[in-house]
Amino acid sequence: MEPDPIKLLKVQAKVELDRLEAQATAREVASKAIGKEALLWIFLLVLVGVGASAFLDANALPAVIGLVATATMALIQMVSGIVNEVKKEEKPEITIIKELINRLDQKEPPMRVDVNDGHVTVSKGDDTITTRSV
Repeated sequence: MEPDPIKLLKVQAKVELDRLEAQATAREVASKAIGKEALLWIFLLVLVGVGASAFLDANALPAVIGLVATATMALIQMVSGIVNEVKKEEKPEITIIKELINRLDQKEPPMRVDVNDGHVTVSKGDDTITTRSV
């Protein structure tokens, strides 16, 4: 008995989809999960606010609406924080340390300082500077 070509194609597609999902980064997985669930939660929070306005008296309503609005904004901020990828800049200390390590590998001619009769001569490689001491 030969396997059904449609079932075989479905299994192959499922295997390929699983392989692609296994290669996804944590940010991509979180974005997909939040994208599936976040809209429902935002809708429910808005529904709670509307329902509260229908059943609560006027004195309690501002507090409930404020809490619902705060929760909704926090959820939206979390979603945008996960979805929007921002590359972090390296700390300046790390950049400086990397530059210093690169400089250690470079060969530079030594510096020499001579002081004779009130004149200071600084030599490094082919460069020489002579000044009078004050």
